[in-house]
Amino acid sequence: MNLVHVSILILYLLGLIATGIWFSRSKKISTGDDFIFAGRQLPTVVMVGTLVATWVGSGTIIGGASFVYSYGPLASLIFFAGTPLGILVLYVLARRIRVSGSYTVPQILEMRFGISVRMLAAAITILAYIGIVAYQFTGGGSIIALVTGLTPGQGAIIATLIITFLALGGGLKSVAWSDFFSAAIIVTGLLIAVPLVLGHTDGFTGWWENLPEDATTFSGGLSALALLGYFLPTFLLIIADQNMYQRLGASKDPAAARHAMAGMFFASFLIYFPVIVLATAAITLLPDGDPGDAVLGLASAGLMPTVLGGLILASALAFIITTGSSFLLSVGSNIVYDGFARFSRGELSDRRRIVTHRLTILVIAVLAYVLGTFFPTVLELQMYSYTVYGVALVPPLMAAFFWRRATTPAVLTSMGLGVLVTIGWEQLADSELNAVIVSLPAAVVALVVVSLVTTPRAEALPDELADAEPGGSGPDAPDSGTTDPSTRKEP
Repeated sequence: MNLVHVSILILYLLGLIATGIWFSRSKKISTGDDFIFAGRQLPTVVMVGTLVATWVGSGTIIGGASFVYSYGPLASLIFFAGTPLGILVLYVLARRIRVSGSYTVPQILEMRFGISVRMLAAAITILAYIGIVAYQFTGGGSIIALVTGLTPGQGAIIATLIITFLALGGGLKSVAWSDFFSAAIIVTGLLIAVPLVLGHTDGFTGWWENLPEDATTFSGGLSALALLGYFLPTFLLIIADQNMYQRLGASKDPAAARHAMAGMFFASFLIYFPVIVLATAAITLLPDGDPGDAVLGLASAGLMPTVLGGLILASALAFIITTGSSFLLSVGSNIVYDGFARFSRGELSDRRRIVTHRLTILVIAVLAYVLGTFFPTVLELQMYSYTVYGVALVPPLMAAFFWRRATTPAVLTSMGLGVLVTIGWEQLADSELNAVIVSLPAAVVALVVVSLVTTPRAEALPDELADAEPGGSGPDAPDSGTTDPSTRKEP
């Protein structure tokens, strides 16, 4: 146990807690929109920071590093490619997402396909996001154990308490600003660490020449389908990730939403490049290490200056904590807005929305902690949660924005089949292939076939989902989204 690392970790966590306390004050959080959208007042640079930090949690710091360590740097280019490609899709959709004024992804689906689709989508989101929160608890516990000497189980309890506190406190305001500072620190730390660690491998020449043969190929020893099975879950999740949609909804206007996605695209490479370089170096420098500790192990093994290692460990934990808080906040919104607010006889007061949101966060945190104990590795839980959500939500979402012929029965069939095939494959199939290889084609075929034999609800896209031009009339206003558009009655 390194006392400098422990001290930095404690100070960092205290800073996160102080941020949560500051933004939990009533004058900072007075409405439901303040809690979930940060009052739509976040600067673009903070938007970029929170988008990056929300996405880069244990799935990158632990799960992604584990993939690099196991299969090599070239195969990891395919693994990580899902993120920038998904960001490009969101850049195209950013204006529509901001204009829709939606609180949740299921709310967007209701605009096209009705309340039954919204309810099924909300249930699937809750199921998947509880799993994603669970592996943030597990990943955070692993880092705390690595630094302090506690067991991973004890570390997971501490991570659970801090993650839950941040989500309960200031909502998106506290999470976003914590994200921004954490992103700045870890990007700086990782970029500084690259040349220092390469000094232990004799530069890029030794970094490459000492790799096992399989690690120098684009397949990493995996079959093409197996490699595709690692790429698709990440790609699908970011396209439909409710956190991304809610942060785009929190932007000042549609133009700011696009600027934030453009910033996230370039910032993502500042994370993935050093993670790939450092995790690959760990193959040689830590040959008997745990794959999940490929990057963090370098920081704790004395291969970089003590203070720098401590900052990387602390900010990596902060990424995981704020990602967990974001998903807790997001899944809580499904219960509040897709459940209570949608079916309430009258409009929920701001106070009631905030109180209900905080209570649901507590319940979900307990469920996620329990779920995390049933999965032996973070990467296994990551693939399962990503696939359930991505397969079920991406085909209907893309149809909602782009395919007018899609019908409600087709969407319901696609979503249900996607979930059932994913769960069935994960539980019953004895294969190296991730379930997405089977479940995604099943969901897409069901959507297309059933749509062609049934009648759509309307011939035109709803105004909220149409691609409005800048400066045009209609819902393209900066304050769009203060009410739930899906509750309006159809003509």
